[in-house]
Amino acid sequence: MSPQEILNTYGPREAMEYDVVVVGGGPGGLSTAIRLKQLAAEKGQDVSVVVLEKGGEPGAHILSGAIMDPKALTELFPNWKELGAPLNQPVTDDAWSFLSETGATRTPGIFLPECAQNHGNYIISLSNFTRWLAQQAENLGVEIFPGFSAAEVLYNEDGSANGGLPSVKGVATGNMGVGKDGEPTENFQLGMELHAKYTVFAEGARGHLGKQLIAKYKLDEGRDPQTYGIGIKEVWEIDPSRHTPGFVMHTAGWPMNNDTYGGAFMYHMEDNKIAIGYVVGLDYANPWLSPFEEFQRWKTHNNIQWYFTNDQGEVNAKRLGYGARAITAGGLMSLPKTVFPGGALVGCDAGYLNVSRIKGSHAAIKTGMLAAEAAYDAIVAGRQHDELEAYPEAFEASWLYTELHKSRNFKTWFKKGLTVATLMNGFEQFVLRGHIPWTLRRDKADHTYLKPAADCPKIDYPKPDGKLTFDRLGSVFISNTNHEENQPAHLTLKDTSVPVNINLAKYAGPEARYCPAGVYEFVKNADNSDRLQINAQNCVHCKTCDIKDPTQNIVWVTPEGGGGPNYSGM
Repeated sequence: MSPQEILNTYGPREAMEYDVVVVGGGPGGLSTAIRLKQLAAEKGQDVSVVVLEKGGEPGAHILSGAIMDPKALTELFPNWKELGAPLNQPVTDDAWSFLSETGATRTPGIFLPECAQNHGNYIISLSNFTRWLAQQAENLGVEIFPGFSAAEVLYNEDGSANGGLPSVKGVATGNMGVGKDGEPTENFQLGMELHAKYTVFAEGARGHLGKQLIAKYKLDEGRDPQTYGIGIKEVWEIDPSRHTPGFVMHTAGWPMNNDTYGGAFMYHMEDNKIAIGYVVGLDYANPWLSPFEEFQRWKTHNNIQWYFTNDQGEVNAKRLGYGARAITAGGLMSLPKTVFPGGALVGCDAGYLNVSRIKGSHAAIKTGMLAAEAAYDAIVAGRQHDELEAYPEAFEASWLYTELHKSRNFKTWFKKGLTVATLMNGFEQFVLRGHIPWTLRRDKADHTYLKPAADCPKIDYPKPDGKLTFDRLGSVFISNTNHEENQPAHLTLKDTSVPVNINLAKYAGPEARYCPAGVYEFVKNADNSDRLQINAQNCVHCKTCDIKDPTQNIVWVTPEGGGGPNYSGM
């Protein structure tokens, strides 16, 4: 049965009414909800707010480096230290290095522009921070529904009032207990509807519903195409003699070539733990490239593997966690219009991450607060389902706009190669201090950059040793990823013939390499023909396939709520 047939048979769905519905329980969504409740408490009023979170609990799907600039958090909670916010490890030292295959060159600190400096910031686990933020939201009276996926945008029948397009009415959660064949099982539960005066979407990078809203309301019209990176992360416990609390290192260069955007990080957390990760721009051209294998190879560099070994060169560190997530990297010039009738986009669902600083959580918190203030004023004034114009206006008057405006060219320079990008970004940020008289523009989406496999050098990656380097499946295992197996695949194909006839034939099957979780593999049929096998249960919800598939044939949709990774300490 199709979803509509299920609704016709088992409906209507139960509906709940709220002033504001927030889709996504990350820093942006929770900050939206918190600020709404704070404003209502200040005025002695009540605003009903609910947050839908598809993970099994808040923070379960949250992954980032992460270094947090506490500026926005201090605006939200001036007393965050007294409230026990888990910002425990201040940054003590910054190192930016360029790697060759055998060596490293560290940039002197006096030459680091402001955007590359982290003094006053904190190394954190964003998943743990999100759990804390959810507790603060609940203390203020926010309702949080974990394990519920917002699967559908609901619209009012008021198109004539909005230039022919209806306003957003709310969202519907996905049905539970639907089998792989699309038929309801004995555990079937119909999804529910949540209606609101305003609905705020905070799903993170490449949000499933945010993507639909951007297309429906043409919010990206006149903007540069959004660009993304795939970030792959591990958490390790290392020997105390190799650990320097608060030390931050970023690297560029090897193992990738100078024409591919990307780099790595190592953050020394508390308790002898380090967070390491690798980011590859999803506008890369060579279909043989594997971001996962590039990350594993990076760890073998002499200057990197030292942290994981003893004096005899033996690995004596323990890998504790693994995960992956796409990040938005287009910046200000790729930012879509963030409001539409009845709703708004905040955080990475819109694309506020500052790629020059490698930071997005402060932007998510700030934009959540700005959207909340606009929604609160509208509700108090008796308005509903209109455009919250006060939100983008407040953003353009904020410190966040100033910050993003200074770095608007950062990612685009890398299309001219690592050397040019390093020189020009250094000139813009260090010499001009972000007061840049020119603006670079982009006109191509990430998926359009792949070249035919026959035109590119094949990359042979070394086999993992199981001590320092690992394979995908073993990595997914420690991400605690799990999905109910008897459900329709949430990784859907518009045309089932495309993976073999185009992706495999022309690009050598890049989905088997760009996915960091082993979801996609090409296997042989009995007649020796090829087919794409989708191992949806491995999916860590990174969204890379939805972004990088060269034919845009793969569409990521929401699985049953509660499925996916369960990150702790990531």
